[in-house]
Amino acid sequence: MIPGSPEPERGFVLAVLAQGLDADDELAEVKELARTAGVEPVGAVVQRRARPAQRTYVGKGKLDELKARFADSEAESVIVDDELDPAQQRYLENALSARVVDRTQLILDIFAQHAVSAEGKLQVELAQLEYNLPRMRGMWQHLERLGGGVGTRGPGESQLETDRRLARRRISQLRRRLKDLERQRATRRKERRRTETPTIALAGYTNVGKSTLLNLLTGADVSVQNQLFHTLDPTTRGFEYDGRRYLVTDTVGFIRRLPHQLVEGFASTLEETLVADLILHVIDASADEEEQERQREAVDDVLNEIGAAQLPVEVVLNKIDRVDPLARRRLANRFPGAPQVSALTGGGLDELRLELARRFDDRWERVRLLVPYDEGGRLSELYALGAPIEEREDTPDGGLVIARLLRRDLPRFAPFLIADLSATHRESA
Repeated sequence: MIPGSPEPERGFVLAVLAQGLDADDELAEVKELARTAGVEPVGAVVQRRARPAQRTYVGKGKLDELKARFADSEAESVIVDDELDPAQQRYLENALSARVVDRTQLILDIFAQHAVSAEGKLQVELAQLEYNLPRMRGMWQHLERLGGGVGTRGPGESQLETDRRLARRRISQLRRRLKDLERQRATRRKERRRTETPTIALAGYTNVGKSTLLNLLTGADVSVQNQLFHTLDPTTRGFEYDGRRYLVTDTVGFIRRLPHQLVEGFASTLEETLVADLILHVIDASADEEEQERQREAVDDVLNEIGAAQLPVEVVLNKIDRVDPLARRRLANRFPGAPQVSALTGGGLDELRLELARRFDDRWERVRLLVPYDEGGRLSELYALGAPIEEREDTPDGGLVIARLLRRDLPRFAPFLIADLSATHRESA
């Protein structure tokens, strides 16, 4: 802990797990989420049952155990690794006389801490309002006791119905503002589409190194920290390889059971994934095989939910610097053809760029153009397209250009295409 910093809040974890699931593995994520939110887990109680109790979440015997252990731990709050309905949350709060924060509320609080851009803050506020609306009850007891999440968050009003009306009005305002921002983003995407610049979206479990990979691929300086959900806002940067330009977008990290409110609230962020030409699914090469599969399933679930499951996906294995040679060979067998890179050291980045270039190679065709001087405007048009120009030479007949053209632009320059460069030189001589 940093000297002089306040002591973290003490939280006690509660979960209902099916028989056969490993409690340590299942609770590792919610404990990491708690730490990210500034809460130190000091104990846990797990009940084994197929599904939580409808009204009380846990059975009476397990609740008695929870009360005793919660009191002994001197914890200040209970963190539930599940989304509670309002009745379950009220029951646990009353039984324990303590704040009860469910998984969704915990993640919303982390998002609130990390939102930087105006749009990100609007998205978080919208998700929080939609989560809290069905939980509002008389005399603002939920806000007086819960403080709106981990840590205190804002005062309440005295009239429940007034607040509900205000909340609904605010939700409508937020949706309109986010829709306006989405239209602006759509305009920028349309401009990118006009030039047909290949777009690659980085997707992956939170904290697998997507932002570090973006920085190394593109030379960007996106903030990187070893924290869950450090990146919330979509960040698009470009890089060039072999004279061609590519755009790479980093998006919010995924986790298991990403709350539906966040998938909806961050729809405009996740839409950057939907419009990509290729999804680069970043996997932590240093994680064990079971954890890799869990993370992979979590990402696939979110991609399915946002309608991106049909897009082409390529796996890239990051943090390979932490893996020994034998494990690298095993990874190569499990993920055939997947580039193995280290965003930290730069290892494998050239191979990754080459693989991305191969993916989009059929978009361009290397052509030779002879543009008469009285058609000089066509040369300006060629440069405006952003087509990679390999060579340009002035000849008696006009400007001789060797360039890479998008296939869709070939018909526009068909009158100037020449088949054999050496033949042109002989005729000019």
